[in-house]
Amino acid sequence: MLDIKFEKSKNLKPIPDENNPLVFGTIFTDHMFVMDYETGKGWHSARVTEYAPISLEPSAMVFHYGQEMFEGLKAYKTQDERILLFRPDKNIERANNTNRRICIPEIPKEDFLQAIQAIVSADRKWIPTKPGTSLYIRPFIIATDPYLGVRPSNTYKFIIILSPVGPYYKEGLNPVKIWIEDDYVRAVKGGIGEAKTGGNYVASLASQVKAHDAGYSQVLWLDGVYRKYIEEVGAMNIFFKINGIVVTPMLNGSILPGVTRNSCIALCKKWGLPLEERKISIDEVYEAAQSGTLEEVWGTGTAAVISPVGELRWQEHIMKIKDGGIGALSQKLYDTVTGIQLGEIEDTLHWTMEVK
Repeated sequence: MLDIKFEKSKNLKPIPDENNPLVFGTIFTDHMFVMDYETGKGWHSARVTEYAPISLEPSAMVFHYGQEMFEGLKAYKTQDERILLFRPDKNIERANNTNRRICIPEIPKEDFLQAIQAIVSADRKWIPTKPGTSLYIRPFIIATDPYLGVRPSNTYKFIIILSPVGPYYKEGLNPVKIWIEDDYVRAVKGGIGEAKTGGNYVASLASQVKAHDAGYSQVLWLDGVYRKYIEEVGAMNIFFKINGIVVTPMLNGSILPGVTRNSCIALCKKWGLPLEERKISIDEVYEAAQSGTLEEVWGTGTAAVISPVGELRWQEHIMKIKDGGIGALSQKLYDTVTGIQLGEIEDTLHWTMEVK
């Protein structure tokens, strides 16, 4: 068990007015959790301290070789004032999978969870309650050795920051438009596509800019070998409902194993819906759109939860889904996941955890 020191901020900030929109990822709370690592000593000096700039050497390895991990999960306040986390064990599991892949020392899951609980409890007054809002939790680890050379660092910082947020997309639950990328490649099997690390996201920026310039919210990536099999959206996993069957790309080593993805699969199976995790080509999706059997498309992710897709663009082909509206299954999944997260639906799957 961690011995966490608490250093209260001397510069408390005003809590945002919930009548004003909370733009995702722009406001940060009073405190942050910090813990250090040193080879031979392990993880040590756990503390909750004032949210403040980080001082690092210009030669810190994270700046030069990109050895860093990050995660994302949320805290919610229920109508009876309880604070709930949604499946934090899955985020911790994924974080340590990323750590192993990029040679960062793992954090014991009980210590990781204690750290999340400590910082959320410290800044619990920041959790918004307006519909569609939550407290976003961003744990991350950075390599801090002042050294220019390609090897794993011997020192690291583990930090957790918090941000009260509204919808990830400005559209909210309204369907988004997705650009299908067939020029650039984000990841390949054997690389780091299944790890949650910054290199995966910087690889997506050129295509993201191209998509935004054309009026699209996000990029849907094809595989890096054949350029034909659907993988994931930049900030989400992707699902299709084709002729009554729910289809999502199988995890193959280049796709992030999303927690919300896993939750939606579990719910579809619980409801008895036919579901397939398999390879799905862009040609199959296009043919389904042409024949009218492409019934729904939606993305899943911690930030967006469920994001219905109203339009796909592939090359010069424009595919409209549900006349640009929200499908019944997308809506049901959103209502169920958010209902569990907010404590409004009985959590029979034991996915939530209360912060004391």
